[in-house]
Amino acid sequence: MTMALIVVLSIFNGFDDLLKNLFYSFDPDLRIEATQGKSFLEDPAIYDILDQEKTILTYSRIIEENALLRYEDQQFIARLKGVDENFIDVSGVDTMITSGDFVLWDHGVPMAIAGQGVAYKLSLSVNRHTPIKVFVPKRNAKMTGSFMDATHALNQKNLYPSGFFSIQQDFDSEYVFIPIEIAREIFDYQGELTALELKLTQDADDQEVKSSLEEKLGDEFTVRDRYEQHEFFYKIMKSEKWAVFFILSFILLIASFNVIGSLTMLIIDKKDDITTLRSLGASNTIISRIFLLEGWLITIVGAVFGLLLGWAMCWAQLKFGIIQLNQSGSFIIDAYPVAMKTIDFVAVFFTVMLIGLFAAWYPVQHITKKYL
Repeated sequence: MTMALIVVLSIFNGFDDLLKNLFYSFDPDLRIEATQGKSFLEDPAIYDILDQEKTILTYSRIIEENALLRYEDQQFIARLKGVDENFIDVSGVDTMITSGDFVLWDHGVPMAIAGQGVAYKLSLSVNRHTPIKVFVPKRNAKMTGSFMDATHALNQKNLYPSGFFSIQQDFDSEYVFIPIEIAREIFDYQGELTALELKLTQDADDQEVKSSLEEKLGDEFTVRDRYEQHEFFYKIMKSEKWAVFFILSFILLIASFNVIGSLTMLIIDKKDDITTLRSLGASNTIISRIFLLEGWLITIVGAVFGLLLGWAMCWAQLKFGIIQLNQSGSFIIDAYPVAMKTIDFVAVFFTVMLIGLFAAWYPVQHITKKYL
């Protein structure tokens, strides 16, 4: 069970690190949003604050809203993310391109980079011939019930797919990147943004920069780090990992009854030896400690061997990828990911020792009363 605990926790760590790395290809180090409402006015004072922070490498302006996309006979509601030329430096999306290129403009023609899921829904192909038609209700349009009025109440724009990206299903099936100038035009965002995404230097402390920006920008803005951008997801991953840990620990507790049974039978079998020890002058406390120490040694040996076997199995999986994922699907990795962490080894060791102490203490405390 000790080995199983190490292996399961390490695999959870592996998946956790894998998904975090995928998110890091999409999410910025810090993201500034309006505390109230969806957008905020571009204020030169904001850029002055950002330029004064030496740990901010660069930043990108963002306009993000939902829109109806139509490509030939297919329609799909996606989330358009208007970005500027600095976005590639802020994000790593350009490294996750599976087809085409991350190009926002091609000889003055606006382009679109769609997620693999969006591309599948719309049956997109990377070409310069068939456009993606984008439809968005005008911001201040008033509807009177007429169908003709409805068509006039829509902003429409043609975009041409230049590439597809694949990061994670939630992103791939939702996002399309477009030039921020086109996003302003489609969504009627004149002089407004929905977010500013920041790239920090490698030696920067994101929490320190976050606190500094929150103090300088005031209550009108919210600064989110990577964790807060997907807070619910990270909490779910963490709770799942420790839920499995407690379930396996409970199974280990049940398995410890084997130790209780073994010690019980040992005490009964050694009742003549107990009498001999007492005749030699051993006190009841010394005799109890002998059996308690023996039970605890069983636990220590099992815990150490379990940790070593768990480490060896995780190392083999990490080095050789022994256990493969189902090859019938489409995965970004071939084998189960593994990440061993010291905190897991410490937690498992002390958990096993605590359960082992109980397993040794219980029979010594209750069974020896009959013979001491």
